[in-house]
Amino acid sequence: MSSPGPIIFKQKRVGNNRKEFCIYKFRSMRVQENEDYNWTKENDPRNTKLGKFIRKTNIDELPQFFNILKGDMSLIGPRPERPFFVDKFRDEIPKYMIKHHVRPGMTGYAQIHGFRGNTSIQKRIEYDIYYVENWNFFMDIKIFFMTFRNFFKNAY
Repeated sequence: MSSPGPIIFKQKRVGNNRKEFCIYKFRSMRVQENEDYNWTKENDPRNTKLGKFIRKTNIDELPQFFNILKGDMSLIGPRPERPFFVDKFRDEIPKYMIKHHVRPGMTGYAQIHGFRGNTSIQKRIEYDIYYVENWNFFMDIKIFFMTFRNFFKNAY
C-alpha cells in the first residue's frame, strides 16, 4: 500500500537436506532491482512505512504458514537462510551445516533467545546446533510459548 510492487515477497532459502525453496513473506521493503546481501537493521532505509509496522509486529511472517503446509518448513526449527549466506557460513562457521538436517522453522531456539535479524550469526548458529542435537517434544513446546512472550522484541 505504501510502495508499488507485489504484496507477497518470495525469496530463495535453503532448507532440510540443503534443498532450496521459496519462502513467502508480506513485503515490507521497497522493491529492489538486484538482490541485496545485507541484513535488515533497525531503521533500515529500505523499509516502507507500513513495512516497519508489519516487521515490528511480525505480521510479515504470516505467509510462511503456506511454506509449512507445502512441507518446506516447520513451525519450529532453525530459521532458513539465503543460499549466498549458506555458502559463506558453511566455510566460516564450524558445524554450520548441521542445521540443514532438520526442516527450518518460522521460529526457533535462537529466536527466543533474541538472536534474529542483525545479531551475532555465531550465537544464532550455536543455538540452532544445540536445537538440532538436543531436540525433544518439550523443547518445541517451550519454544512455541516463548515465541509469544518475545513476540514484539528485537523485530525490525
